[in-house]
Amino acid sequence: MRFQFLAIASSMAIAVVSVPKATAQIPLLPLLQAPSSVSNDLNNRLVTGWIYLDGRRLFQIAASRTNFPERSEDIQKKLDKIAQNYFQSPAKTAVKVDVRKVNELPVIYVNDQYLMTITSEDAGLRQIDMSTSANQIKQKLEEDLQQGKQERQTQFLIDQGKIAAGIGLAMIVMSWGVYTWEQRSKKDLVHPIASQPSRWFLNSPISPPAAQPITTQLNQRQHQHLQEAKRRLFQLTQAGIWGGGSFFILGLFPYTRPFQLAILTAAQFPLRLGVVLLGTYVAIRLTYALIDRFTSTLIISGALLTPESSERLQLRVSTFSGVTKSIATVICIGVGFLLALVSLGIDIVPLLAGASLVGVAVSLASQNLIKDAINGFLIILEDQYALGDVITVGDVGGLVENLNLRMTQLRDSEGRLITIPNGEIKVVANLSSRWSRADLTIPIAYQADIEKALKLIENIGFEMDKDPQWERQILETPQVLGIDQFGDRGLIIRVWIKTQPLKQWDVAREFRRRLKVALDEAGISISVPQQAIWVNDDHLLNFQENGKAN
Repeated sequence: MRFQFLAIASSMAIAVVSVPKATAQIPLLPLLQAPSSVSNDLNNRLVTGWIYLDGRRLFQIAASRTNFPERSEDIQKKLDKIAQNYFQSPAKTAVKVDVRKVNELPVIYVNDQYLMTITSEDAGLRQIDMSTSANQIKQKLEEDLQQGKQERQTQFLIDQGKIAAGIGLAMIVMSWGVYTWEQRSKKDLVHPIASQPSRWFLNSPISPPAAQPITTQLNQRQHQHLQEAKRRLFQLTQAGIWGGGSFFILGLFPYTRPFQLAILTAAQFPLRLGVVLLGTYVAIRLTYALIDRFTSTLIISGALLTPESSERLQLRVSTFSGVTKSIATVICIGVGFLLALVSLGIDIVPLLAGASLVGVAVSLASQNLIKDAINGFLIILEDQYALGDVITVGDVGGLVENLNLRMTQLRDSEGRLITIPNGEIKVVANLSSRWSRADLTIPIAYQADIEKALKLIENIGFEMDKDPQWERQILETPQVLGIDQFGDRGLIIRVWIKTQPLKQWDVAREFRRRLKVALDEAGISISVPQQAIWVNDDHLLNFQENGKAN
């Protein structure tokens, strides 16, 4: 996988690499920022900027903040007009650039047309005197104007067209290669096996389907995250090939090079933001894959796996994995947000200082939220319960369907989703932590043979414990505790059956079914509520005599 990522990155670099014969100039992004300021006074601030010819930078000028836009636009328009006239002149016409003194200031003329006056601010940019600065600009103008005229010759345009055709062909070949690579990668994709989530509800649980091994599920999720990251990188590679190649072709010709500059100037901030967003997304996906990989490796190594904790570990993995991914997502998004601000040229140091003060104020105003987060962290750390557990909190209970640092969500037997802030959870009863127990109370009629009934119940538990269908779900031989109480329904016999987590309801149902069949065959009846009424004989006789007298 690492070599694939390196290959993709290499192909993106090839898409924008320089061709030796090409004369296009690609300005760097940091050099296309807004005019910089070097003074503290707002109105008299000194700003700088570039003058361009055919999309190439010629020289920098400087002026006060109020005068710079007008001066820059005036010089650029005059240079464009002079260059247009020169390019339309005969091929052998030479360019003439003069530096004249006017009011002790050097003034530049091109082909006897006024271009600009060199100021002390212009010279200060190069840290030289005004005359030397004027001569440097003069030399640069002569070279670039002659080069611009040469680039408009037919033979040069033909040569550049050949280079553009070669680049276009290379773009098609590389794009086809990346597409073929992507399709081959898709064929290797192992589609995860769809599995229905298990549901257990208090008092009326639904038996779960056969669950996949937890390592298989983790490997499938890891594969999905890696495939998603690869897919985005393939898309980025295709965009780099076509966008970079087209951008480079624009720089080959003097007529299209200004479009190259305009595109780069307009797209630099969206491009930076796009790279940050895509990088953040890929980082999140790769983090998810690493978390799944780490968890899977930990389980396979057996570092946390014991016979007693194997079932429990499968519940904890989903909880830890989900919470860890949530934390990683928040961190990646936070870092991506800061990088986006930096890419926009915003100083984040004051922002971070202000955010710290806002954070203190928010923390004071949201103490309940902090309390929920701390309690949620302790719940996960101490393994009080996890996703898939059945718990009761106060008067409510159900299957833990969602658990994060802020809240716990339960699904009860009627399908209602109950949301409980973690800070409100004081006492919690976990009905599925490591093992469960079916607690059965069996009423037997008073007139039944109690010894025979106890022996029958014990035999039913022993037979069920040896049944291959149930022996894995029953951890210990069922215990017949004996007569628990004398009730209005008869003798109450109590039975305990230790089971796998969340299997107590299934086991209890089967045990009751078998017991009912066995009791019927043995002629032992299950008692019903009964009550004896005793009447005083003297009162009865008096009542009968009074009735006869009347």
